[in-house]
Formats: sequence, C-alpha cells, structure tokens
Amino acid sequence: MHIIEGEQVLMRIFIGESDITDGKPLHMALLELFRRRGLAGATVLRGIAGFGAHSRIHSAHLLQLSQDLPVIVEVIDSQEHLDDVLPEVEKLMTGGLITLEKAWVIRYSPA
Repeated sequence: MHIIEGEQVLMRIFIGESDITDGKPLHMALLELFRRRGLAGATVLRGIAGFGAHSRIHSAHLLQLSQDLPVIVEVIDSQEHLDDVLPEVEKLMTGGLITLEKAWVIRYSPA
C-alpha cells in the first residue's frame, strides 16, 4: 500500500463531463493514469453547476439530465509524484484548469 501522511499536495483538475480523450471520458482516463502510475488515490466529483474560461454556465435541470456538467478530479500525493505525472495529465487535456495546493493528511488507510 502506498503510504502518505503529513504534508502532501492536492491536485484538482476541473474539466467538463463531456470531455473525451482517446474515445473515453477524460475523467476515467485520468483515474486510469493515476492508478497505473501508483498514486495514492483519486476521486471524481460531479458538479451541479459551473462555468469556465468561456463563461458559459453549465447546470443540471430536472428536465435536462444530459448536460456537460462540471467535473473535478482530485488526487492527493507527494509533490514529487504529482510533478512526475503532471506532463501526462496535460497531454490528455485540451482545456480545463489544474490547481495544486498543500494538504495535511491526517489519515490514509483502507476501510
């Protein structure tokens, strides 16, 4: 098991639900990349509304279930591991936003 504790780095990747790379959803390609590269773990969050660089608002309405909703992929690991994977992440993306911030890991263990 990959052990992380104390000060680590949180990478957040903001993309759209309809973003595709190599014929698959971008968020799934990112998860597969992180798993393949041995990162500690990742989570995909689906937003209910948001806007990005084009300032178009994307939101979920009861009558419109198929939307290009915002998606956030979060991964926490060491600065070194995230620096190593970042070039591959950027190759998969055509738009979006990537942020990095310090995170303090209190607990990381299987259930």
